[in-house]
Amino acid sequence: MKSLRTPTVCASLALLLALHGRAGAAAAKSEVKGAAILEHACGKTAVKHMGLVHAGNILEAVKLGTREMQEEWKAMPEEDRLMMSAMMNKMSLSAADFSAQIKAGGLLVVEGPSATLTVKQEQKDDNGTSTSTMTQKFAIDGAACRISR
Repeated sequence: MKSLRTPTVCASLALLLALHGRAGAAAAKSEVKGAAILEHACGKTAVKHMGLVHAGNILEAVKLGTREMQEEWKAMPEEDRLMMSAMMNKMSLSAADFSAQIKAGGLLVVEGPSATLTVKQEQKDDNGTSTSTMTQKFAIDGAACRISR
């Protein structure tokens, strides 16, 4: 009995370690900085989204979000969508300006099926220096990267 039990325990332990290794690799965290972000699917989505919002094409921009976000947008009352569209447009940048900000101060952290883009920008004027930070979350599904919450 002892000889049958040992191989079974060893096989179970090996399977457990292999599965743990795969789970750890799938959830591995990586960082992409600066201009390299613009080559990543999430960076491309972020720039495209910002450009569409800046151009006033909110309906196309919404299509870059997850299904849940698209459904939430559609469920929102028309008045709220108009208000949100105007606010988003006012706060947006052109795709070129946003790309430049990403190159200068962007950090994309990818962890498994999600990612977070943080763009920091420092402004200096007569009153001193201030820093602004923009953060965008993404859901990654294969090669696709969608804006999420």
